[in-house]
Amino acid sequence: MSAAPSTPRLTLTRITDVHIHVQPWRELKPAALAVMWRGPDVDRDRMIQVMEDPRALLEVMDRAGVWRAGLVNYPSPDVMGFTDAANAFSAQYAAANPERLLPYGGVHRLVDLGIRLVKIHPPHQRFPANAYTEGLTALGDIYRRCEGRGLPVMIHTGTSIFPGARSKYGNPLELDDVAIDFPDLTIVMAHGGRPLYMEEAFFVLRRHPRVWLDVSGIPPARLLEYFPRLSELADRVVWGTDWPSPGVKDMRVNIDQFLALSLSDPHKKAILETNALALFPAAR
Repeated sequence: MSAAPSTPRLTLTRITDVHIHVQPWRELKPAALAVMWRGPDVDRDRMIQVMEDPRALLEVMDRAGVWRAGLVNYPSPDVMGFTDAANAFSAQYAAANPERLLPYGGVHRLVDLGIRLVKIHPPHQRFPANAYTEGLTALGDIYRRCEGRGLPVMIHTGTSIFPGARSKYGNPLELDDVAIDFPDLTIVMAHGGRPLYMEEAFFVLRRHPRVWLDVSGIPPARLLEYFPRLSELADRVVWGTDWPSPGVKDMRVNIDQFLALSLSDPHKKAILETNALALFPAAR
């Protein structure tokens, strides 16, 4: 009797991690830096090297099998210590390899710098994502300009452990207003409201077709506990790790844990590779 045909292995060569924290750590407040250094396995010298030298990051990505990475940067002087200089840092760092490094920034000279995505962090910037409805008109102007230019906006949802962060601003339900008021704006919901607001996050995702889910910061082994119906939205889910934030393991470890989930291979490939290509077309 002939042997049963073997199941082909899932081939992955273009994984994009849309959410890593390569930032100007030299600007971090001492209390914030102390949080980043938590844990017995943190290689401080290596992390400092990565923050200063794109070649060091590319080596880390090569070992993990990651093709591209999104460099999350945003001004947050009160909580993290980052100034507007974080935008120039992101653009200059990514210029070392525009094909593989995607620069993100806050709200200053973004298009001129070549920033690929605008990051809003309500718990760190201390206003809700829909603060324009309560008088912060500049935020509405930012959304409107990004909508008009086709520039995606990533919004942090869920909690933050950094000193001074206001986690009450992390409720993803506030993105419902943003999606209604700016219907052509591409919104990337970072972290899916973890660990408190997953039901709100799933409601917003299902309701608004231009809202995407970035799964970074959710332990991959628990992803289907957080979102048991993830497969229903697999065409709008993008892979991210939040590396090297506190408690986040090696990029490759995260990928392997995700691959062990009971999702179909087409869904895994979409989340790890093809969805991010739709959101961020490859550089030419």
